[in-house]
Amino acid sequence: MAQLPPGIRFITSFSRDQWYRAFIFSLTFLLYASFHLSRKPISIVKGELHKHCAASHEVELNSYKEYAAQIQSVKKPSNVSQCGWEPFDKNNYKQLLGALDYSFLCAYAVGMYLSGLIGERLPIRYYLTVGMLASGLFTAMFGLGYFCNIHNLWFYIMAQIANGLVQTTGWPSVVTCIGNWFGKGRRGLIMGVWNSHTSVGNILGSLIAAHWVSTCWGLSFVVPGVIIAVMGIVCFLFLIEHPKDISCSCTLSSTSKAFLNGASQFRVLMPNLNTKETSKPQDPEMQHLLTDNENSSTLLNSSTVVMGEGRHRTAAISFLGALRIPGVIEFSLCLLFAKLVSYTFLFWLPLYITNVEHLDAKRAGDLSTLFDVGGIFGGILAGLISDRLEKRASTCGMMLLLAAPTLYMFSAVSKMGLEATIVMLLVSGALVNGPYALITTAVSADLGTHKSLKGNARALSTVTAIIDGTGSVGAALGPLLAGLISPSGWNNVFYMLMMADACALLFLLRLIQKELRCNADHTLFKEH
Repeated sequence: MAQLPPGIRFITSFSRDQWYRAFIFSLTFLLYASFHLSRKPISIVKGELHKHCAASHEVELNSYKEYAAQIQSVKKPSNVSQCGWEPFDKNNYKQLLGALDYSFLCAYAVGMYLSGLIGERLPIRYYLTVGMLASGLFTAMFGLGYFCNIHNLWFYIMAQIANGLVQTTGWPSVVTCIGNWFGKGRRGLIMGVWNSHTSVGNILGSLIAAHWVSTCWGLSFVVPGVIIAVMGIVCFLFLIEHPKDISCSCTLSSTSKAFLNGASQFRVLMPNLNTKETSKPQDPEMQHLLTDNENSSTLLNSSTVVMGEGRHRTAAISFLGALRIPGVIEFSLCLLFAKLVSYTFLFWLPLYITNVEHLDAKRAGDLSTLFDVGGIFGGILAGLISDRLEKRASTCGMMLLLAAPTLYMFSAVSKMGLEATIVMLLVSGALVNGPYALITTAVSADLGTHKSLKGNARALSTVTAIIDGTGSVGAALGPLLAGLISPSGWNNVFYMLMMADACALLFLLRLIQKELRCNADHTLFKEH
């Protein structure tokens, strides 16, 4: 018998289940990357909506008449005025551009709380498909303002609000799906790699938007809108919500077997008959988020069975019930401030680079992608460290502690030249996006499948929505504050970001203390 070709041997070396998991990993990665791809254009186009027009004391002209002749030109029938696109060509352009960000992010924050509750009651595939098609429509709608020569501020604000609402369908859906397919082993690393879709989407969105920003900025929105709509069709055709939908084996722990999907649910918690096994401490990742009383109440019954046929037999967790899960409130408030910093960079970094480095909108957009490149490594590093140390909160706290002084260095070093800016973009991206990535993925999945839920895996969507929804409040505040503060100087914006990082760290102190205390107790137990 002839030997199999190397490629076929490679394919057959993996099981059917492993190939399906790899497929779902890649598909959900691309689906959510397209969400971020469609959000990025607004930050790139800002430099074109308002082009830098120097004031009279900032330019050297031979006479005041020459300067007046430049700014008092007769209005042309062109789409573009001398200082950009009306109404963003006025002196209050930073406030108007900030209003666009704020309208999108406020709608996103409000919609996120509702999205998790709705999403866990509907099939993920349908819910996500509708959301992606609608996102494509409203993203392209903003760009149509260019082709239809629309200069009404409310048109652009309404497009942002509508887009913010429908984009909330994405995150709870993909996290729930990936949580169904992957167990807790090495969750931090797996989700750290998977969460790089955020940075990959931002990079692709920046490059696509930058390609057309100087010639036809309307296409900077229309093309990403078409891409996310096409990915919505792909989602409808290929997304598998749960392994049991295609008779794949579930990821099992040593003490739990679960068979869960959208239509029926069956979970058996097998008793541990070995007394040595029962004396072992719980999984540290779970234990660190539970108090002693909660630990004992969770383990009262050695064998628990939860059965149901159809979604109506398994009640979805309530909003207040999700808030009672240990750690949800602390991580939600931490994410509020961490996401404030991340989204301020997302929406304002290209404009900052334009003003400081005096680059055009295209080059500033290309350069800003380095922040997201750093974010990819930061997310993976955070997941790897948290898996190794088995301490999610401590990992986030360590990176937040380093991020604050790094932001100060960024504000000072970025004025020294392009090379220094590149280095600081990579370092800042890693430290800013690392905690944000860890909380929105591995931490959300940990809490959404917490032992106190006693097998109700349908809580994952709600918990994810609460954590990311609270973070989205910060995401709305950050760009708004940046728009209000930046006229007084960019240094003040960086001071605001450093204070936000300090607040994020403050909300994690209790959980960090609990993790360190657990570690000390385990060390003491081993010594005796």
